[in-house]
Amino acid sequence: MFLVLLKKELFIELRSKELILSMVVFGIAIVLAFSFSSNLSRAVVINYASGMFWITILFVSALGVHRSFAYEKEYDAFSMLVTAPIDRGLIFLAKWVSGFIYLTLMEILIIFPFFKFLMIDYPSNILIAISTTLFINLGIMAVANLVSGIAMRSNLSEILLPILFFPLVSPIIIAATKISTSVMLNDSYVLWEIWVLIVGSIIIISGLAGYVLFDYLVEE
Repeated sequence: MFLVLLKKELFIELRSKELILSMVVFGIAIVLAFSFSSNLSRAVVINYASGMFWITILFVSALGVHRSFAYEKEYDAFSMLVTAPIDRGLIFLAKWVSGFIYLTLMEILIIFPFFKFLMIDYPSNILIAISTTLFINLGIMAVANLVSGIAMRSNLSEILLPILFFPLVSPIIIAATKISTSVMLNDSYVLWEIWVLIVGSIIIISGLAGYVLFDYLVEE
């Protein structure tokens, strides 16, 4: 059943392409704003590049997860979904995994303009950079979908979502900035291990909370 729900999430986006396009356009717009407003030296930009990147991902992920739930909020389609005889925790998992895929695809499309416009070099260890980014994406989308499940039933969900999401995801963004900066500077893993553990803890807590509590979060 999980694969059916995941296929449904992906099929909706493949048919409309609305979510990915809006995330990419918004992401590139933020990258351009950073690049044209920064006249700092290359050495300084390298130190701030990780923060710029994850701030971009923060705003884009908020946009993406809101649109993901808005699909089914229209015409009250989500009510029909939750009344189906399935484990509601699987709905959360399908939203989580599909959001992770959307966010990763968006990052692939904006990462090259990001490095090009800021005129910085790619990390020397690409595998570590990719693996840590994917790991952080899991954490961001776990928190995002948990918060969206809480906010979607509200008439002011567009306002409530960022109010709840930004404070709760800020530890991940801080940890992500520390991790990416260390990877860019080729620091030893021992120096940034604690930040990886923080992200991992949030993934476990948010993932379990979302799976167990989603049944209650979606109630009227």
